[in-house]
Amino acid sequence: MHLLFVPKGGVDLYHTLVESETSRQTLRFYHPRRVPCGVLLQASSLGSAVSLASELKWYVARYMQDVLFEVNGDIYCTWSLASQVYERNVRLQPPWEIRFLYGFRDGQLAKVVQMEPDGKREQYLADMGEMEKMLEVWATPADLEDTKNS
Repeated sequence: MHLLFVPKGGVDLYHTLVESETSRQTLRFYHPRRVPCGVLLQASSLGSAVSLASELKWYVARYMQDVLFEVNGDIYCTWSLASQVYERNVRLQPPWEIRFLYGFRDGQLAKVVQMEPDGKREQYLADMGEMEKMLEVWATPADLEDTKNS
């Protein structure tokens, strides 16, 4: 299970996390890695990933644009959806109705496109432009509302 911390624009998140004694102590068993879309950590389970994200809430609020939880390969889900899965309120199965395509460039989230429930990633490549990395992100209705309001 991977946990992906997506930095806010202009933040070197990896540097921020390893320079802070508090976060370094929290992350000592997770070995954070810098990746083209942020900072990636390996967790043993969804529960431990949700717990870790909760422990780092101060850093999340201050330095991160998003926290994503791996579903399968380049498919991730939002924190709210991961919490629902952990609480056993939801079971993740394709096709997922609320999906986004996140595009990353220069280590930052550059573009987010909402996907149609039956849409394929390939349909959105022209809308995304040149990206170093793209992730499909499954979300909840609340995440969808948050996206519309921001």
